[in-house]
Order: sequence, then structure tokens, then C-alpha cells
Amino acid sequence: MARNRVIYQSEALYVSEDAESTSAVKHESLERVQSANYSFNISRQDVNQFGQLGKVGSMVLEAPTVSMDTSYLLTDGFNERALGFYVGTGTNATSGSFISGHLADGSGRNFYISTVGEGVDATGVTLASTHDVIGIGNTYLTDYTLDLSVGSLPTVSVSFEAANINSTAGGSTTLPSVDQANGTAKTASVTLPAATSGDSSLIALRPGDINVNISSLDSSTIVDLSPDLDADAVHIQSASLSIPLSRSSLERLGTKYAYARAVDFPIQATLSVNAVVNELTAKNLSDIIDDESGYNLTLVLNNEAGGAAMKYEIKGAQIQSESFSSSIGSNKSVDLTFITSIGGPNDLDNGVFVSGSNSDVIFSA
Repeated sequence: MARNRVIYQSEALYVSEDAESTSAVKHESLERVQSANYSFNISRQDVNQFGQLGKVGSMVLEAPTVSMDTSYLLTDGFNERALGFYVGTGTNATSGSFISGHLADGSGRNFYISTVGEGVDATGVTLASTHDVIGIGNTYLTDYTLDLSVGSLPTVSVSFEAANINSTAGGSTTLPSVDQANGTAKTASVTLPAATSGDSSLIALRPGDINVNISSLDSSTIVDLSPDLDADAVHIQSASLSIPLSRSSLERLGTKYAYARAVDFPIQATLSVNAVVNELTAKNLSDIIDDESGYNLTLVLNNEAGGAAMKYEIKGAQIQSESFSSSIGSNKSVDLTFITSIGGPNDLDNGVFVSGSNSDVIFSA
């Protein structure tokens, strides 16, 4: 029977280990997904000639632009590890750069959005002849953003650009990836596992269990950045960590697709903090700009028992801006922006380092 509509209940989002993965054990369904958006755009050039008003035809000269983004509630690092980020185990967040797995050249990974029958939960359902699948092939990370705010569950948004998109019906799924050397579509069949509600035992993380420690930069700001919960410390309302990875599509004669999507360097990660102002300290901008030191900032998200579920450490950070806002009827607030440069995979002194309590095996052998 034809569907009348599709809602979140009937969809599941999968990610593969790489663009060539076909077996069920090489795919994981992401947990706590809140949204999934994808699109493609084809750029065509009209061909005209003297003596004819209308175009002779139109041709595609550049590879189509395929984009995909998704958001999910942060838990214990399972999604991050499935997406190819380096996440340490436990509280050790300094053993490897968070985005090191996305800096090297490769074929990317694939995403799949499966849709089961109307009125049926996708969780626990094995794909059947009545189900459809949309595949997004050769995806590369372009942005990772963590949003923390009073009154909201911690949420992660990730964006990707891809080389291809396909759709299959009747429960059969084929690789959405292409051979990037010549643009030839892959034809191998893919087996997706039954969707799950996630390997994490956490439902979600609460804003009341978040500790944003930016006190190491207290000497660089006008507001007081004493350690969290100190009586003099500003009252943090929200924090956002953004790691953008812009990419350049490298093309050559003889191929329809980009043979590589290289990361544009240098990369800067940004931590933006909004807080209610209380105490100020004696500072002079002329002295602040003489301080070229880098400092460490930490974001610790605890579970309900008080243990660390996720820890983000921003190393080598410096203050970029401090903006105050005051008006009738509102609390005086300050917006702080800190930046750090992302180092190479072996640089343990600069960049973003993450650890999580999840230690499950991702993509079984």
C-alpha cells in the first residue's frame, strides 16, 4: 500500500566505514538523530550560436554539488566514533586530534537513509521489499558544531559534501559511491543491518551537568572568568564549538567528478560563549595584545551519576573578541570568542581533543 507521508518514526540513518563497504557489520545506525537533510544541484551551461535565438543545448561541465547534514543529541561519543572522529576512551582526551581522521585523503564514507512502511518504527526492522533507501556516496566532513545552552539538550550538527546520491526501492540497496578517478558509478549490493535505538545507555545529556571551564584565559578578558560556580565568575548561558573544514574540489581533464576533495588549510576551531555579566576585572587591551600564549579550555559533559560522558579540550586557545550588550529590561551580557589552530595528527599541543565514555567496537571485522 502506498504511503500517505513519511515522518521521523519510519526513518533510520546509517553511516558506513568507508565508500566501499557493503556488509552489514561495516554499517552503523546513528543514535538520537534529530534531523537529516540532503540535496543535489546540477550546474548546466547553455550553448548558443549566431543565427539562432534559442539555445542549441545545455551541458554539464562541473560535477554536481551534493550536500548532506544531520543533527543528533550528544551522548557518550558513539556517533562521533562511527563518523570517523578520533575519540579517546575515558577522560583521556589528549591522545589524538579529534578531526585527524578527516584530514587525510580518501574515498570518504557513505550515508543511507532507510524508510520503512508508514506507521512502523524503523528501529529493529530488517529492510524488506516494501522499504526504500536513499544513499549518499563519497561524503566528506565540512563542519562539526556542538551547541550547549541553558534549557536545551546538548546537540551536535555535522555537514558533509558528497559526490553522488541514489535511491533504491524494494529493499535492495546498491553503493551510492562512484569511482572518483573516472566518475563510474559503483554497482555492488549493500546489506544494511536492522536499525537500533543506539548502543549508548544514556538517553541524553543535561545542561545542568555541563562544566565550561575557560578560567585559564581570565588574564585576557575584562569580565571575570574564575572557575565554574565561583561566586565571581560570569554566568555562562550558552557555548558553541565549531570546527569548519572547507574543501576544494580538485578536478582534471578526462573525468566528470572531482578526483579529490582536499581540506583547505589552515583550520581554526572557534569556541563562542555567551554569559551574564557580574564582576569585572582591571584589564588593559594594550597589555592583552602582548600576550601571545595559548591556553587550554575544557568542556565536560557529565552523566546523571556525575561521571564524565564527554570531554572536549581546546588546546592553544586565544581570545579573539569580547562584546558587551546592555539595554533596558535585559541583563547585561557578554559574548566571548576563542580560537585555536588545528594541528596535524601528531600535534598534541594545538587543536581540539575529545574523549568519551563509550568503548564499543565500531564496525566489526
